[in-house]
Amino acid sequence: MSRSDRRSDNKKSNKPKIITAIVLGVVLLGVGGYTVKSQTYNERFLPKTFIGDLDVSELSVKEANDQLVKAQSDLAFVIKANGQEWKSIKKTELGLESNFETELQTLQEKQNPWKWGVQYFNSPDNLTLAPSAFNEEILNEQTAKLEAELTAWNKERTPTKNATLERKEGGFEIVPEQQGDNVNTKKVFEDFKAQLLKGSSEIELTDYTIKPSVTADDPKLTEELESINKIAKVEATYVINGNSFQIPPEKINEWLIYQDGKVSLNRELVYAYVTQLGADYNTSSNPSTFQSTRRGEVSVPAGSLSWTIATDAETDELIANILAGESFSRSPIAQGSANSGSPLFGNTYIEIDLINQHMWYYKDGQVALETPVVTGKPTTPTPAGVFYAWNKKLDETLRGTNDDGSKYAEPVNYWVPIDWTGVGIHDSDWQPAYGGELWKTVGSHGCINTPPNVMKQLYGMIDVGVPVLVF
Repeated sequence: MSRSDRRSDNKKSNKPKIITAIVLGVVLLGVGGYTVKSQTYNERFLPKTFIGDLDVSELSVKEANDQLVKAQSDLAFVIKANGQEWKSIKKTELGLESNFETELQTLQEKQNPWKWGVQYFNSPDNLTLAPSAFNEEILNEQTAKLEAELTAWNKERTPTKNATLERKEGGFEIVPEQQGDNVNTKKVFEDFKAQLLKGSSEIELTDYTIKPSVTADDPKLTEELESINKIAKVEATYVINGNSFQIPPEKINEWLIYQDGKVSLNRELVYAYVTQLGADYNTSSNPSTFQSTRRGEVSVPAGSLSWTIATDAETDELIANILAGESFSRSPIAQGSANSGSPLFGNTYIEIDLINQHMWYYKDGQVALETPVVTGKPTTPTPAGVFYAWNKKLDETLRGTNDDGSKYAEPVNYWVPIDWTGVGIHDSDWQPAYGGELWKTVGSHGCINTPPNVMKQLYGMIDVGVPVLVF
């Protein structure tokens, strides 16, 4: 083999080595370059890295934070009405916190810097920050201002009205619901805060338009209408002093109240009505008309036989009766010595005529006994009134004071007290005669002096409780 042939063979044997060395060099150079490049991602975000819509590829934590702060400063929360902006306020003004460095640092450190090359071929890496924090004090302060504005705005809106019952001339009727355009401000601001903290940026007020909760075809409303009209048609009858009369239906209709689905009566109006009943009928304050034996029809003042309507108790009972929805007849609850429903006196009574100085005892409408009497002298007159014999006593001593101040103690055989001041009917054996004008000179201290033999008869004929009319 020639020398030139040997040189040619050496060249052929060294060529693979050179190629290998070059490839190895390139690889080493590439690895070195990749390694160097990887080191830069120890403090930067990998390529194709996004936070929301913001591209933070290749950025440091500080650079990414600066970008986010800038983006946040432009964010606003928009409140719309019918699709149009009603109010727009920047989230930073609502107390949005705008420093994310700590969280960004954590996200960046979780990335593998050696994957920067592979990242070019992968899908974008979307990182998520925790929901933005808000300064609670600022948020509450701004929310309060917004609420005040929205409340004022809402007052100008047409309010939604539920179907309801209203009093008409002929009774109650269903008034249909009305759809307004006012909104539920409380719900608006509940959702406003919730949406804001979730990161949302707008809210539509018309989504919170108040809808009627009760409509005209509501079965419950129809049932309530039937109930209230039933009450309005109640026949309420009073029996007072033996006379009956009906409360006018229009009066009951005036008292009726329908509110929040409940039927009631206006207590003040009912109380005023019962008060007027008392003023008109209380026998404790109103005189009684009486057909006397000698003087025809007379007016006898109120006395110990009387009653007074217990206004509060009667008001409550009347309301309860009406609301029961059934027709009724009642006599008022009263205080006193007589029954408010019955006549104060019937056809059995004692009649004492002060002008004629005469007494009659009527039994079942017939004169059972009559006699002249002597009543109180001018300085101690016998009181007029509708009284009653509230007791009967034998052998009683009557005590009192004479006009000159001296005391007296007068024994009597028969004593029938008729009022609460010591006035009564009794025998008087000291009187020389009875009737005429003797009362002016030898009159009593207010009692009805009666002949002894007549008083004995009267005492045996009457019962405790018999009315005594003095006039």
